[in-house]
Amino acid sequence: MRVVLAGGGAAGHIEPALALADALRHLDRSVGITCMGTERGLETRLVPARGYELALVPAVPLPRAITPSLLTVPGRLAGAINAAAGILDRVQADVLVGFGGYVATPAYLAAKRRGVPIVVHEANPRPGLANRLGARLTDHVFTGFPEAAMPKAEYIGTPLRREIVTLDRLSAGDKARSWFGLENDRPTLLVFGGSQGARSLNQAALAAAPVLRSAGVQVLHVLGPNNAVDHEPPPGDPQYVLLPYVDRMDVAYAAADFALCRAGALSCAELTAVGLPAAYVPLPHGNGEQAINAGRIARGGGGLMVDDAQLSPEWIIHNVLPILRDPERVAAMSEAASRLGRKDADIMLARKVLEIAR
Repeated sequence: MRVVLAGGGAAGHIEPALALADALRHLDRSVGITCMGTERGLETRLVPARGYELALVPAVPLPRAITPSLLTVPGRLAGAINAAAGILDRVQADVLVGFGGYVATPAYLAAKRRGVPIVVHEANPRPGLANRLGARLTDHVFTGFPEAAMPKAEYIGTPLRREIVTLDRLSAGDKARSWFGLENDRPTLLVFGGSQGARSLNQAALAAAPVLRSAGVQVLHVLGPNNAVDHEPPPGDPQYVLLPYVDRMDVAYAAADFALCRAGALSCAELTAVGLPAAYVPLPHGNGEQAINAGRIARGGGGLMVDDAQLSPEWIIHNVLPILRDPERVAAMSEAASRLGRKDADIMLARKVLEIAR
């Protein structure tokens, strides 16, 4: 059996695809897996690092306004569809599973042309253009959000890596903090902005650093690979650890008591799966899906939500610091976050894909 996975661009599309790939191999070692992506996405790094074949098609982003470049889209899309069809033919695909992103549109259209069964997974409450198209071409649609606006869809959660869903933060905490050079007996704040980082989070957290440290809080701050800071916090105790990127986010989650982060679908799914409460700062642009993600968790007691425009060092000091200094409140929010998480979406989706492919 041969499965092609189409999802690229950001980690929110790629990581669920790779989690599904791992689950498929867990259920049936004989399954052949090819990941379809574009040369401009994180898949060029993440997919080979996980040991899976990556086949590239041209990226065809749609212009956000009516410009002369819009006239080139049909021709470029046709070329991308032909490239995707060539990949399906070469590997003799039995099923295509799409997760969204630039690569998904030509992949769905190529699969429809070749008569290859299509499976769509949408992690966000508001589906993107590619997955809205894909959902029109198949009856096999699954979502990572219970209230996702997709007809005929079945909610199963978002596929996550086994390192995430099997993580026991309490038992792994001391070793995880030592991994990052942190102390074992101090409250720990994790700051991260997703796979690309977030400037507003970085600036607010760094500005709040002196007060956090004077209150006995240590910080693990993941800047994002494309971000830099003008002034790093001076060395001292409690620690303020700055890193450009962390490949083992499961270890970072285990080291933390609370997080400050964006509210992308993948981050929300992972944090609730491991029971890590957080202050969510939804992206101030886009279609508002991050506010929906975070709002569900905040209403359930597993976190806080603050608008990007309202995030400041003072907000962190007045809202996050009191939680970190109250272990009972941290524990209650952790339990609430866990109740909202799903840990079996990878296996559930893998079983459904195998049934459809057969």
